[in-house]
Amino acid sequence: MYDVVIIGGGPSGLTAAIYASRAGLNALIIEKAGCGGQMAITDALENYPGFSSVNGFELASKLEEQARNFGAAIIYEEVVEISDGAVKKVKTVGAQYETKTIIIASGTNAKKLGAAGEENFIGRGVSFCAVCDAPFYKNKTVAVVGGGDSAIQEAIYLSKFASSVFVLHRRDKLRAAKSLQNKMLSHQNISVIYDVAPEEICGKEKIEKFIISNVKTGEKTDLKVDGIFVFIGLTPNSAFLQYVALDENGYIIADENMKTNIAGIFACGDVRKKHLRQVVTAASDGAQAAVSALDYIEKQGDSLVK
Repeated sequence: MYDVVIIGGGPSGLTAAIYASRAGLNALIIEKAGCGGQMAITDALENYPGFSSVNGFELASKLEEQARNFGAAIIYEEVVEISDGAVKKVKTVGAQYETKTIIIASGTNAKKLGAAGEENFIGRGVSFCAVCDAPFYKNKTVAVVGGGDSAIQEAIYLSKFASSVFVLHRRDKLRAAKSLQNKMLSHQNISVIYDVAPEEICGKEKIEKFIISNVKTGEKTDLKVDGIFVFIGLTPNSAFLQYVALDENGYIIADENMKTNIAGIFACGDVRKKHLRQVVTAASDGAQAAVSALDYIEKQGDSLVK
């Protein structure tokens, strides 16, 4: 039986594992894909303390190595259910794990456009990761949908490869930090189209045009692009939870100590209801979740053992 099972291997989950293992807890991370989460597919983090710029994959690798060095185990499976009790159970597709505490660090997934034709081109022209797919669009024209920090960061990265980058935003001004907007404006091959919404993605074997409409006038425009990159928000990975309290958007409700409504179950990182979702806040959440799990185990004592 584990002291703590951590669901998710992003920055919050890895940090929780580092703190838990270093404190002497027997910790297991269950990650359905690769460690690092969204951080691992980010080309450059420019606001992580101590680094003027750091590659997300490299930082993720260092966190994973650190967690393993302190003794944390990592397995790659998808969690489908958790159950409460003195001894908690974490069920995956093919196994079940018993634990004294659970830390949910399952993160988020990128939202889709919902435009006609989108599903037909996911992985064949529609992408949610510029770092992954930008090299396929060398000297081509791409569209980036979104107006927040992630969208502008990805547009800047894409500008290194694509000949032309259109940033499409449904409002009349971007939400991204001013510093990012200023950096974007220094790239002559990036242009912004305001007040537009996606209507349809058209093509046969590949994308041939992106139909967009003006949200104020309703006028439709055919935008000739080779690829579309979507950064319009996130959906929390919380569908597998049955007893943990969620807000109206599916984010886990947890207090400043990462405690959920169920004793011994904690939540941290992007899946938690909070205002700021950054690597640095995810790491902070993970540290607190681990300390809270340790406190819980120490207070419960022998009652947690079968």
